[in-house]
Amino acid sequence: MEFRQLECFIAVAEELHFGRAAERLCMTQPPLSRQIQLLEQDLGVILFERNSRQVLLSAAGRRFLRDARHLLEFSAQAAATARRTSGGEAGHITLGFTAVAAYRLMPSMIMQARKLLGGVEIQLRETVTTDLSRLLLARELDAILARSVPQQAGIESRLVEREPLVLALPAGSPLCEHATVPLRLLQGQPFVLYSPREGKYFYDRIVGAFGLADVQPQYVQRAGQTHTLLALVRAGLGVGIVPDSARELRFDGVEFRPIGQRNLYADMYLAWHAQHDNPALDAFLQRVAKVREPGIPVSGKRA
Repeated sequence: MEFRQLECFIAVAEELHFGRAAERLCMTQPPLSRQIQLLEQDLGVILFERNSRQVLLSAAGRRFLRDARHLLEFSAQAAATARRTSGGEAGHITLGFTAVAAYRLMPSMIMQARKLLGGVEIQLRETVTTDLSRLLLARELDAILARSVPQQAGIESRLVEREPLVLALPAGSPLCEHATVPLRLLQGQPFVLYSPREGKYFYDRIVGAFGLADVQPQYVQRAGQTHTLLALVRAGLGVGIVPDSARELRFDGVEFRPIGQRNLYADMYLAWHAQHDNPALDAFLQRVAKVREPGIPVSGKRA
């Protein structure tokens, strides 16, 4: 059974006239009749009841008409889907991200992807940067949003966000009176710090900044995640430094102030395998992440 035979059968079934069906299909009547005969032989049933005056569908023909239409519709959909997948307009992407990326950057990217690549399914996976790098190298993820990326051949990356670090304060703290808080005012202040293991990226940045400024706060507690750190700040244990996107969590009883210190920021990178065969990923990189040439790394340039 061939698709051309199905097209011939549907035309005759709808016209109930071989001459009109042949004209509709831009062919002569004898080849059309031959296609119907071959189809009936393949199926082993009579599809039409014919006489000199009319053509009628048999019971088997009436039932087969519905299925024949479905088969042709499905084949057309399959062909269209294949073309859309080849062009990156359909397909599947697995995107890994850190918890902080979920506050602002990742939702913005997903909204853009839904708008520009509505046929692409994006599967999300949240974990810490270390695990993201491992999963990317193992090709279990197509791309990752992470604070740092594997320094390995074949991995490309792009800086997609640079956000300032800001001071989180319990409401009512005397430091809230300042529009901008210099680091020196944190000397001896009770301070909630990121964990050197779970929050290593922020730990290194914050401790490094205190060292350069010769400031020694009083570390009272450590937290692995930003939302935990803010909860401890709200409880009045101390102040903390978090990425600006933490404002999106909208913790009652916590206020934020800019820090009077240059170059105190956090970067977010998008990383992927340079050698991949996923057209949907190429479309995501070019249309959502604005990476015009995926084979060329542009790490270190501000997005």
